[in-house]
Amino acid sequence: MGYIPQHALENLRKYSYKGIDKSLTSIYILQPFWTWFVSLWPTWVAPNTITLSGLCMVLLNFATLLYYDPTYLTDKEGAGPPQWIYLTWALGLFLYQTFDAIDGKQARRTGMAGPLGEMFDHGCDALNTTLEAVLAARALNLGRSWWTVASQIATLANFYLSTWEEYHTGILFLGWFSGPVEGILIIVGIYLISGVFGPSFWDQRLLDFTGLINVSAVANRVPNIPLNETFMVFGAFGLGFNILVSYLNVFNSRMSGNKNPFVPLLFLLPFPISAAMEVFWLSAPSIHESAILHSALFVPFMCAWGLQFAHQVSRMILAHVTKQPFPWWDSMWVWSIVGAVDANLPLLLNRPPLIQSSRYNIAVFVYVTLAVSFLSYARFCMLVIKDITNYLGIACFTVRKKDKSGEWVEAAVVDGKKH
Repeated sequence: MGYIPQHALENLRKYSYKGIDKSLTSIYILQPFWTWFVSLWPTWVAPNTITLSGLCMVLLNFATLLYYDPTYLTDKEGAGPPQWIYLTWALGLFLYQTFDAIDGKQARRTGMAGPLGEMFDHGCDALNTTLEAVLAARALNLGRSWWTVASQIATLANFYLSTWEEYHTGILFLGWFSGPVEGILIIVGIYLISGVFGPSFWDQRLLDFTGLINVSAVANRVPNIPLNETFMVFGAFGLGFNILVSYLNVFNSRMSGNKNPFVPLLFLLPFPISAAMEVFWLSAPSIHESAILHSALFVPFMCAWGLQFAHQVSRMILAHVTKQPFPWWDSMWVWSIVGAVDANLPLLLNRPPLIQSSRYNIAVFVYVTLAVSFLSYARFCMLVIKDITNYLGIACFTVRKKDKSGEWVEAAVVDGKKH
């Protein structure tokens, strides 16, 4: 028996992707470009290969961050990456968005569309959320700060909301303003500005930059905060708007099916609880003197958090495509609970930590958490891919399917088509 129960595997054949895209940017600008761009790809390239290639673009961006700024400092604290690097980040992210958008089109061109593609696509997107949160915060010159943590929470929350919404409605909604379209383009814009003017550009204060400091009616009422913090405030309002829109979609879907519209709200709880655990761990020994946030361990910690989140939401998508119960608990939370409780033993029990009793021990535990989180998510991905490919007879990274005799052949042969 594999990772996915047999009865759940049988539900894979009932799955069909449903999506609604209301973005004007997508409809009138990007969709025509994506339709043209996918036509450049030969039909022997698998859609999941395109998806993975897009993620590799972001991983390359992240690798340059680690190379030029391994300790994740702001420009005020260290040299940081050269300005031209941010231009490559803009290109890499734009290519990621493009590849992510055309993989579904390629799947339909090659007859490879199905639940495996959605699982793989969402799995890559889940990883990208943390990577972009870290990269964008560096481009905004936020570095090791609680603003970067807030950015991580907001980014993950938006992704969780989208997944939660799809689980309860069966439809992936992209509204007038969505993260995968306008959100990514805004971050591309941030990278371009940082590439031209440098990350210190974002340290300018809002009213000084706009000249509104000279307008007393505005200056007396609006805080003169830096542009990077202004962007964070904008993101908070965006998150609030997305929460409202997502719930309205779920509410309408539940009402149309004569179901209780308030029960799905309980399914939101795993995210704030898991995020609170991470923040509690990060805040030790105190919010102002965090042993992890103010050290080179900050990025490894954020990556471990992101991998645990990817595991969590990927299980939600798996539950959606296989019609299984909602995954309330994730085993990876054990590490966060242990880390958070141990680091905060001085606060909880007035005694020193048992595990994280020194800087060295803290580093070891954070890196072990990162390794375990990576291995856990990698194991999940491999097991799910194996189960789905074997059951549906569809390859993951090649355009092949199993014929009636169980042999792997070109998908066109099974489908009776010529691509």
